[in-house]
Amino acid sequence: MRLLLTSAGIKNASIQDALVGLLGKPIAECSALCIPTASYGHPYAGPGAAWGFISGREPRCPMIELGWKSVGVLELTALPTIDKERWVGWVRAADVLLVNGGDALYLAHWMRESGLADLLPSLRETVWVGLSAGSMVMTPRIGQFFVEWTPPTGGDETLGLVDFSIYPHLDHPMLPHNTMANAEKWATDIASPAYAIDDETAIKVIDGTVEVVSEGRWRLFAP
Repeated sequence: MRLLLTSAGIKNASIQDALVGLLGKPIAECSALCIPTASYGHPYAGPGAAWGFISGREPRCPMIELGWKSVGVLELTALPTIDKERWVGWVRAADVLLVNGGDALYLAHWMRESGLADLLPSLRETVWVGLSAGSMVMTPRIGQFFVEWTPPTGGDETLGLVDFSIYPHLDHPMLPHNTMANAEKWATDIASPAYAIDDETAIKVIDGTVEVVSEGRWRLFAP
């Protein structure tokens, strides 16, 4: 699977160019599935955030409104009630999975419960585009700073499909605690490399090779 892990979606030309490069063809020729599940787990999100994402009416975080050939909704909490071969076919047919922000632990829980987490390693050509929690879910841990919803097993572990953690929304005007100083404190609790990234930054991962794509501010913390 090819990953584009963003803080706030496709915010600038550099991130969009990276996306097109990962897709290998124009956005207008690609089919997408959007995953709103993380919206429901975070106390500051919910149904309105899910609708804004699905409908492409969230200009601060461009994802759905980029001009895809087709867009469908993949709600992970529904998948356990659907024949697996049916929904696996939907996922395999998509060029890209667009994954909303919200709560990364809630998203990780439902990725495991639904079976999507087990399917991901086989999706060699599919592009995963994460937005905030949709990016953090691919990391080993999110750190206590970001824990809101507590999974049944406790802890702050996510899927660990990459070997680094992510602190998104650095210096965001509506998130006054998301400072570089607080990111540095957060990183001391993470037993792996960790990136602090602002909304103009994304991390591209292809076959384990990591590249930062940025028109903004970011920092890599060593473990």
